[in-house]
Amino acid sequence: MSRFRFRRFSTRLLALLLGLLFAALALTYFFVSRANRSNALAHSEANLEIGAGIFDETVRQRIEYLAGSARVMSSDYAIKQSLDSDPATLSSLLESYTRRVRAPVIALLDPDGQLRANSDAAMENENVGPFRYLIGLAKDKDPAEDSGFAYLNNALHVLVVVPLYAPYPEIAAWFGLAFPIDRDFAQKIKDPTHLEVTFVSTDAPPHPRVLASTLPAPLAQAVAQAAADNPKSRQRIRTLDLPGEQYVTLFKSADMLGDDPITVVLQRPLSAELAAARELESQILLISLAALAVAALAALWIARGVSQPVLHLAEHTKVIAGGDYAIRLAFDRTDELGQLASAMNSMSAGLAERDQVRDLLDKNVSPEVAAQLMRDGAALGGEEREVTILFADLRGFTTLSEKLAPRDLLALLNRYLDRMSAAIEEQGGVIDKFIGDAIMALFGAPVSQGDAADRALAAALAMERALVALNAELAAEGRPPLAIGVGVNTARVVAGNIGSHRRLNYSVIGDGVNVASRLQSLTRTAEYRTNIITSAATLAARREPGKISTRALGTVAVKGRAEPVEIFAVE
Repeated sequence: MSRFRFRRFSTRLLALLLGLLFAALALTYFFVSRANRSNALAHSEANLEIGAGIFDETVRQRIEYLAGSARVMSSDYAIKQSLDSDPATLSSLLESYTRRVRAPVIALLDPDGQLRANSDAAMENENVGPFRYLIGLAKDKDPAEDSGFAYLNNALHVLVVVPLYAPYPEIAAWFGLAFPIDRDFAQKIKDPTHLEVTFVSTDAPPHPRVLASTLPAPLAQAVAQAAADNPKSRQRIRTLDLPGEQYVTLFKSADMLGDDPITVVLQRPLSAELAAARELESQILLISLAALAVAALAALWIARGVSQPVLHLAEHTKVIAGGDYAIRLAFDRTDELGQLASAMNSMSAGLAERDQVRDLLDKNVSPEVAAQLMRDGAALGGEEREVTILFADLRGFTTLSEKLAPRDLLALLNRYLDRMSAAIEEQGGVIDKFIGDAIMALFGAPVSQGDAADRALAAALAMERALVALNAELAAEGRPPLAIGVGVNTARVVAGNIGSHRRLNYSVIGDGVNVASRLQSLTRTAEYRTNIITSAATLAARREPGKISTRALGTVAVKGRAEPVEIFAVE
């Protein structure tokens, strides 16, 4: 699977800068959001603990108020005088007290806990069990008072019992006061704390009962179920997910008189705690987006500031690759790109100088020799290899030089050498050197050729044809014709750089070179009637013998050689 790549450097740089900035902003937003949530949770938990304290204090104050009201009633002379009255009279008197002490339920019980009268006509003797339970606890205390949570008529209440003495310490009766724990009571806790309050009975699992709540009924039932699923062994405060909202929730257990404990659930919506933080996050988000937009423009400007010079440099490399070294980059800057432009200008100048040297080298030595010198360096030394050497000489040049002015003679000589060199190079030959009007050429060195002998003979014939064409031009100019003699020989020689450490010449040395030069001289022999003489060694080295016609000329002795050389005329 191929990876996605940007085609432009500016796009890549822009994406990199924006990506880094976006990552930094995203991380900042993430950590701020996480810190806000953590702070909100901590603040909510602190509020819940405060709310739990307020709940306890509210219940305590309510109990104190009820107990105080009961004490006032126990000191009331009218009540003491009415203790022997009938239950209806006592109930009417107690009912009048409910409005004065703001206690919805007031009961009068005898010393044994039997109901004598009450303010609630619906309350029967069998319903006052919680009061009897409290009286049993209060008898062992000093003062003989007690309070607690209990169910009256299946509704949650706070109960208080206070004795009526006649006289002290004789208890003539007990006053029992009850205050309902309902939605109004829960709302009184919510108003100062801004907490949702729910009272839950879990005595009948798996169907917990909502006793009172400030929440809507569906949410309250969900809270009740969560309370039933949250035994005392689990965390007291946790986050609770309810439909449409997440609440930080405190579960507080409250003991009941003779029943299983109830659970008081205090909650605060997390969104309420996060409201200010969300506003801050929104501002951070807007600022981040604005910063991202500004950064995008700045990054685009930076990317273009980098990519445009790079594009100019890339275009300039194409100019250099095309061989134009005269154009220079003009970057008015001192940074790395400016230094790179200066380096490229220096490189262009160096390449121009190199090409000039190479051009001069190509003109003074063959391209093959120049390539070898450029590749392997100019070191003295050579190697033994088999090559075919061609010597060509312009006949009658001395006589011709006497008849022509030096300038004209040089022009004619260069004209002649140009045609001969072209014929040699077309066959892959290498011009070793020009010796006045003579030419020494190599086939098979410095580049090896499997058909060097064939190429050398073909070059000799091409030179002869080229001379015919040149003589036709000279005749048209009223100039005398030129004559040529060519000697070709194949032998093993030493090929390499010859000379001093300051000046070198690639050439070949050996007996085969002398033989080729001697064969060229033999073309002046009139009885041979040929312009081209080659040796038997060259004919033996040919790849395609039938292509060139030869004529045997016998053997000749060569100066410096003990053995004669068999020679042939090339026709």
